[in-house]
Amino acid sequence: MSLEVVGIVGVLVVVAVTALAPRLGVAAPLLLVGLGLTLGVLPFVEDVTVSPEWILAVLLPPLLYSAAVNTPTMDFRRDFRLISGFSVVLVATSAVVIGLVATLLIPGLPLGYGIALGAIVSPTDAVATSIVRQAGVTPRVVTVLEGESMLNDASALVLLRSAVAAAGVSVSLWQVAGQFLWAVGAAVAIGYAVGRLNLAVRSRISQVPGNVALSLVVPFLAHLPAEHLGASGLVAVVTAGLVTGHGAHRSLTAEDRLAERAVWRTIELLLESAVFLLVGLEAPALAEDLVAQGGSLPVAVLVAVVAGGIALAIRAGFVAWSVWSLARRARHFPALRERLTTMQDRLDDGQEPLPAAEAGRGTRRTARRLALKARGASTTPQERIGRWQRMVGQRLADLDYLAAQQFGWRDGVILVWAGMRGAVTVAAAQTLPAQAPHRSLLVLVAAVVAVGSLLVQGISLGALATRLGLTGQAGGDDPELWAALQAELGRAALARLAGEPDAYPPEFVERVRRSLGRAAGDDDFAPAGPAARERLARLRALRLDLIAVQREELLALRDIGNYPSGMLDAALSQLDAEQLGLELRRT
Repeated sequence: MSLEVVGIVGVLVVVAVTALAPRLGVAAPLLLVGLGLTLGVLPFVEDVTVSPEWILAVLLPPLLYSAAVNTPTMDFRRDFRLISGFSVVLVATSAVVIGLVATLLIPGLPLGYGIALGAIVSPTDAVATSIVRQAGVTPRVVTVLEGESMLNDASALVLLRSAVAAAGVSVSLWQVAGQFLWAVGAAVAIGYAVGRLNLAVRSRISQVPGNVALSLVVPFLAHLPAEHLGASGLVAVVTAGLVTGHGAHRSLTAEDRLAERAVWRTIELLLESAVFLLVGLEAPALAEDLVAQGGSLPVAVLVAVVAGGIALAIRAGFVAWSVWSLARRARHFPALRERLTTMQDRLDDGQEPLPAAEAGRGTRRTARRLALKARGASTTPQERIGRWQRMVGQRLADLDYLAAQQFGWRDGVILVWAGMRGAVTVAAAQTLPAQAPHRSLLVLVAAVVAVGSLLVQGISLGALATRLGLTGQAGGDDPELWAALQAELGRAALARLAGEPDAYPPEFVERVRRSLGRAAGDDDFAPAGPAARERLARLRALRLDLIAVQREELLALRDIGNYPSGMLDAALSQLDAEQLGLELRRT
């Protein structure tokens, strides 16, 4: 079958499965895995083997970049401590324990390759978290799972390389730690530079097609140099995506963002579906290879079940400890909030909240931490006070968010059960050297763990979330909060009108003042002659000016974090749509 026919059939299958999945009540990725397994066992279908470099270097970078661009950086920052613990400590612990058990189950398997197997099956998969989003769980759970899956590849791949190297020569713990620090540190630096360069260059490109086309190569611009320098290309891609997503509203036009979003959604659908289909297609071929090498399928399944069960058990213990630790930490929130409120009152009076002798130890400690940041980039007292106010407001918003979105045992169950493996596990297993002992067995074990977790955990996740009462919690549909947000945007626009009363005719200002809070309709703009068209153009210019002011206010509110990220994204999209409508009417 020619490559063209494969591509056409593949797209048709993806579209058909995507359309059919909601009617069946099953996530489309799971149907694709099942379809891949079914096709893989048919006698007339040739064995499918995909080079791991294609998955790790071609398919995953754009998928991780797209996920990172759409990840709310505010929520990511708030749970970064938890995400980093899941991404490093949990992966390392799981890899070592699974490695020790694997050496007992597989005779003659060196410990280095046992830990390599543990590193392969330990990280959760970023693509698999699409199943979590479709389950409708709380946004905080989704953020933690997405953040974990985007970052744990670095620790897993460093462990994998070190374990394989240790099987031949001695490798110290310090060497592994040094490799990990370099892999992450260099990747973050490269990704940050690429993200900033991406925004700087694209902000100067006025043609929308060219602007969107440039975004398609950004993931590879971050991935290639990082891998060349021995750093984590995937972490570099994630960093570039986070930087781009955070700065896009200030650097790119509304038309650029809307076009880019549509293009990347299509790319994400096709690549994500291809990954799940390939995971299913490759499993039968891997089983045949093991049998041809004289291996035992029952042993492979047994090792996979044990490895997957150990990973799940360790994850359950780690999540339980994390939920308990977060609850213990939350008990200090009221006292901390009182101290921050005291600092905020002093700031409102024009005083810097320096730790005074009469202040308590907690107040002094909190003030010292914030003072280090407040003095870093400010010179005058007014600038320092303004910086203080932003940081104290941000910290208060963080406390309110963490208090309102506390993880309970139900959220912990979802965090455990949603930790699915996927394409990264399958691809990483195939990077094992050809001379590795029991290589065919190890590769098949990884594939069984990935497919098994996707099918077993993925199929039951939605029902489990429903049973626990955690579905339908979008986090951005509070009518009172939405009204409060719109009121803040209205006040920002009114302040702009009051600040330059002579910039536009009074009747324009009054007309726009009445229209604040609703989108412009065609009846607002009905030109009837040259004079009316000129008035119309000035009125549209005024409304576009106010949209820019409201967008800046939204971005300032996003930096502080007073409102849910989903609600802020909806408000930003609303402004983008209104701006695009005005610009289209102008042309």
